[in-house]
Amino acid sequence: MSAPAAKVSKKELNSNHDGADETSDGGSREVDGGRSGLRLQASVLLERHTTTACLSPAAGMFGDGVVRGADVESLWRRDMGTRCEAKSCQTGEISTMEAAVQSHSSRDAGMQTDQSEETIQDLDLQQEAPVDYAGLLSFLQGVEDVVIKELNKNWRSHAFDGFEVNWVDQNETVSCLHSLLYPEAQDQKLQVTSVSWNATGSVVACSYGRLDDGDWSTEKSYVCTWNLDRRGLNPKRPDLVVDVPSSVMCLAFHPSQPSLIVGGLYSGEVLIWDTSRIEDPLIWRTGMTDDTHTDPVYQVDWLQDSKHSHHFQILSVSTDGKILVWQTQRDGQLMLVEGFALVAQQIPRSMKLKRTRGETAVGVTSLSFSHFDPSVFIIGVEGGYSLKCSTAVETAAVPRTVSSIPLKAPAQFAFSPHGGPVYCVSCSPFHRNLFLSGGTDGHVHLHSMLQAQPLISLQLSKKYLFSVRWSPVRPLVFAAATGEGEVQLFDFGKSSQKPAVSIKQASAQTPVYCIEFNIKQTQLLAAGDASGMLKIWQLSSDFIQQGPREMNHLEQLANEVTD
Repeated sequence: MSAPAAKVSKKELNSNHDGADETSDGGSREVDGGRSGLRLQASVLLERHTTTACLSPAAGMFGDGVVRGADVESLWRRDMGTRCEAKSCQTGEISTMEAAVQSHSSRDAGMQTDQSEETIQDLDLQQEAPVDYAGLLSFLQGVEDVVIKELNKNWRSHAFDGFEVNWVDQNETVSCLHSLLYPEAQDQKLQVTSVSWNATGSVVACSYGRLDDGDWSTEKSYVCTWNLDRRGLNPKRPDLVVDVPSSVMCLAFHPSQPSLIVGGLYSGEVLIWDTSRIEDPLIWRTGMTDDTHTDPVYQVDWLQDSKHSHHFQILSVSTDGKILVWQTQRDGQLMLVEGFALVAQQIPRSMKLKRTRGETAVGVTSLSFSHFDPSVFIIGVEGGYSLKCSTAVETAAVPRTVSSIPLKAPAQFAFSPHGGPVYCVSCSPFHRNLFLSGGTDGHVHLHSMLQAQPLISLQLSKKYLFSVRWSPVRPLVFAAATGEGEVQLFDFGKSSQKPAVSIKQASAQTPVYCIEFNIKQTQLLAAGDASGMLKIWQLSSDFIQQGPREMNHLEQLANEVTD
């Protein structure tokens, strides 16, 4: 007798129905199960009821049997299945389409805008627009008189006199580009005594010697050059080294021939080298004659020949009191063609200067020619004062020594003295009457050639001042080399009492002996010191860009009158 078909209680069916509801919330996994999951669940439920019935006390009265499973279809699943779709999100279907632009219609044009109601016309950019030349001519003729009138008015206006536009950011920074040295000269403890730039502004030369006590008769020295534009510049290996038997006190490049250098020696001799001749650069010399200086030569320069503008002569200055002018000869000798001598009794004096008796030589230590009158020059002397001199004088100097030509007395006017020897003078390249002087008292004097007293007196150092130079591009800027190892840059446009920048070249015990601006590359400044180091400083735009009304300020300084 087969067992009666198991009945499924309504409670269990409701439970299954609720489970289906919960499962339906999971999304697409329940949909994939379908009816097979319901059949399996119903079969397990019937089997559970059958097993329970067999375990009852009357189970022994009946035999085992297999009954067919009952299929119970879920009406909820059927209703939901008709609306379910497999999707990655539970939102309504969104209609999409691929398009190059998101406008209603697209067309190649210069803008990404909707097509306007007006018809877009195709423009042919290659086609030139028609020009109404007749109308243009008529217009220009109609405004010609008005434009010419306004241009003439602007031309006569002085509203912007002295105004210059400077587009460069102003700053006062100064950086060291190169530190040049010659190791053999440093080993001999030689000092950089002078520095000069060649005509191109790319080559710098320095002389090695001694400005302090030393045995000049046996001391060997050098002249070295570096080309700063050369690739692979070696700061410790000069491009050219010239051995000199005596200490070189000063040198100067030729104004137009980049390879010629003139130098003055401690022995009093003057030499000229040609740096293009590597093997034997010495081409002219004065030799040791009666015309040669008897004291060290402290400055040399090139003078334009008054008779032949393309020819140059050589000028030398010495503490023997003589200023000599030399001419080159074919035999390699320098011949004396003009000379001046300073003796104490022929120097014009103010009431504050002491008078001396006798033919006492006045040692000349420095010289600077006027940039406006080639016959006028300023000299600094060991006596502590500056003198205005002229090459056009006819007064003969008091005879003291034998000379192949008569010497003249050039001094015309004496200025208020320093507290010690004047080692440097510099005439302004922007004003005919202004010059600077620096001495061992540590002061710089700004002088006008029209009055004895200085316009400005500045104490820059507690030690000596060895060199002072006007800027070649800024009327109110000058540089000074101090005995305390500094290079000071002054700008009278900002302050007449303190430097704009103080550059530390060396230690406080190492004087800076020489400085020189680069006329061609105006951002460069060379400075040599007692340690044998030659440094190339790069100036900021603030020191090379002339400011508005700067010349007016310089004129005001020159016009000041001192008591």
